[in-house]
Amino acid sequence: MSDSKPSLRAFVGYFLKLGTLGFGGPIALAGAMHRDLVEAKGWISEEDYQEGLTLAQLAPGPLAAQLAIYLGYVWGGTFGATVVGVAFVLPSFLMVLALSALYVRFGELRWMQAVFYGVGAAVIGIITRSAFKLAKSTLKRDLLAWGIFAAAALTTAITGREWVLLILAGGALTWLLKTAPWKRRPEASAFVPWLLGGLKGAAPISTLGALLWFFVKAGLFVFGSGLAIVPFLHGGVVDQMHWLTERQFLDAVAVAMITPGPVVITVAFIGYLVAGPLGACAAALGVFLPVYMMVVLAAPFFRKYGKHPGLKGFVLGVTAGATGAIAGAVYVLGRGAIRDFPTALLALGTLALVWKTKLPEPLLVLGAGLLGWMLFRG
Repeated sequence: MSDSKPSLRAFVGYFLKLGTLGFGGPIALAGAMHRDLVEAKGWISEEDYQEGLTLAQLAPGPLAAQLAIYLGYVWGGTFGATVVGVAFVLPSFLMVLALSALYVRFGELRWMQAVFYGVGAAVIGIITRSAFKLAKSTLKRDLLAWGIFAAAALTTAITGREWVLLILAGGALTWLLKTAPWKRRPEASAFVPWLLGGLKGAAPISTLGALLWFFVKAGLFVFGSGLAIVPFLHGGVVDQMHWLTERQFLDAVAVAMITPGPVVITVAFIGYLVAGPLGACAAALGVFLPVYMMVVLAAPFFRKYGKHPGLKGFVLGVTAGATGAIAGAVYVLGRGAIRDFPTALLALGTLALVWKTKLPEPLLVLGAGLLGWMLFRG
């Protein structure tokens, strides 16, 4: 920890601001934390930042939120982790809550359908670029990791859902082949009606329990990028639970793209559509609770065992599988979003822009929504 320890107001205020204005996904948010907290302010040491980044990559949970919580732990223990986690997530949660209410109230209107006609196509282009970027930065030239990536991508594309066991198997396989544990000495392991009102009216109280449990499981299987949760959610929310239609699910992903903070906040939109404001709270609590608990419980042990080669091998395999699932989800979601020639052009145009320019993704999504409104209206 840096000698210039900031005050509670300054430190928590930084994460409140980042959660309010921080766009660009987990890599951009993690980079902003390094630039501001390590390089500019000197509030966090380089070593503490790198430890937090490694833990965020090793453990399940959205990377940016997990890194923020870890840095809060470094600053002020469990209290620091708690207040930083709330400050970072709360702004985007409130924005999504407001957008959810508008969607439930006006989502059937023609202008709203027109906006999401364009937004859905743009999201496909953005996810395509994100999947490629994530794969390139994490898998590098590791042939085994690319093989696991390909297997997960094909399985997700063909079946329309993410196979968590396949991802975990990828992690186990990489651990076995890269660390050869049979050749090593054994080592110690470390390890009210309107409040429930969604699209289909007031949901039963039991739905809150189902939402909470489903999103707890989701939070346990998000490695690295928040986009990794997309194929898992699609398989459960659309195919298994039938809470949302394909179109509504894609709209939920779009909402996450146009709001700041962690991408995984899309779960609050889904929860609201299913069971109103209480559903949004249950979904957000479910997905972020494992992240918080993981950091608070693991941080003391991670400082001792974080550099173990077995952990690094396992996370490489899991990351490869999760990244492949994201790539497969592009095909699955694209079938619902790209409905005609104009949406195909929007998707390709967005992909070209995110690939060749540095335009902010929310600006691209909003622009696509305007184009969609113009095309749909015509």
